[in-house]
Amino acid sequence: MKTVRLRPGKERALQKRHPWVFESAIAKGGGDAGETVRVESAEGEFLCWAAFSPKSQIRLRAWSFDEAERIDAAFFARRIERAMAWRERLAIASDARRLIHAEADGLPGLVVDRYGDTLVAQFGSTGVERWKGAIADALLAATGLTRLYERSDTQSREWEGLPATTGWLRGSGETALTMREHDWRLTLDIATGHKTGYYLDQRDSRQRFAEAVRQFGCQRVLNCFSYTGGFSVAALAGGAQEVISVDSSGLALERARAHVELNGFDRARHQAWDADVNATLRRCLSELKEGGQRFDAIVLDPPKFAPTAAHAERAARAYKDINRLAFMLLKDGGLLYTFSCSGGIPPDLFHKIVAGAGLDAGVDGYILDRLAAAPDHPQTVCFPEGEYLKGLAILKA
Repeated sequence: MKTVRLRPGKERALQKRHPWVFESAIAKGGGDAGETVRVESAEGEFLCWAAFSPKSQIRLRAWSFDEAERIDAAFFARRIERAMAWRERLAIASDARRLIHAEADGLPGLVVDRYGDTLVAQFGSTGVERWKGAIADALLAATGLTRLYERSDTQSREWEGLPATTGWLRGSGETALTMREHDWRLTLDIATGHKTGYYLDQRDSRQRFAEAVRQFGCQRVLNCFSYTGGFSVAALAGGAQEVISVDSSGLALERARAHVELNGFDRARHQAWDADVNATLRRCLSELKEGGQRFDAIVLDPPKFAPTAAHAERAARAYKDINRLAFMLLKDGGLLYTFSCSGGIPPDLFHKIVAGAGLDAGVDGYILDRLAAAPDHPQTVCFPEGEYLKGLAILKA
């Protein structure tokens, strides 16, 4: 077994059960890509077993802090079974769910979603890549399923020195699927859709939005960065009479239109605008001067503006601008659901950005709710970086 020794003082994060070790913390030692190594402090004290990644800034990802635990196929089977058992305790109103959430489930770099009878996995680090076959077998054994599709086409693969890989890892069949979420039906394609096919992390927020639209009687709703219209379906389910989905992907908007009809809503209540969101917000604002209408509710669910803290300043300006425009387009008493999925923007900074947007727009608002990823996308107390999705539900004062 190869050993990696850390520099003096660099053991503290691992002692607090944080699973990452950066390149600068390593004094000596290494291994092959994905190889399990013994990690020791500068004094030779055992810290963890970890996967070594020779090309990533995150050089080590901890598998286990138990010196007696072996990292073998049985280890991955135990971790997968534990993750699934925990999710069985959750009230998940869907036949689609996150089964494995990387570091939070003790399997750094591995994401697995289940859509009905199909599993979709992302292998985002050299450690899980090395154990891919054993992990695939353990997933099928634990679920009793036969179909596993790989969507290892994330940027993290590039950072790890791994090529993008997609396709059937086990089994075969159609990649176009239909899932149930709450009382709705939604479609996706696991081969071409975002992430593993859909944004399962917003499941609970979509339901809360439907309830808020109903509670506050929102009739005219603008859904920005709508993708395939999940929040639009939620708005219609809440009783909205005019819902506008805005996205720059024509294919996503086609699916949004289909979702409206699939769920039995009158398609006349829904419009799909293939357009840039920023330009659309500014156009709607200019139309107010010519008798245009404000909105009862607006959803802002943009893509990742800041993947790391290094991008935070530029991202903050982008978040502030769209929130400022949204505040100005809302009616008094209107509802704003605003999100950031950027890991480089912590919740307190996001709150400050939205507050600044309100100040620039000359308005204030009441925070009704703080929103986060659905609980099958867990965050652990030892790994705060797992809190990537954050949102605010605001009622314009």
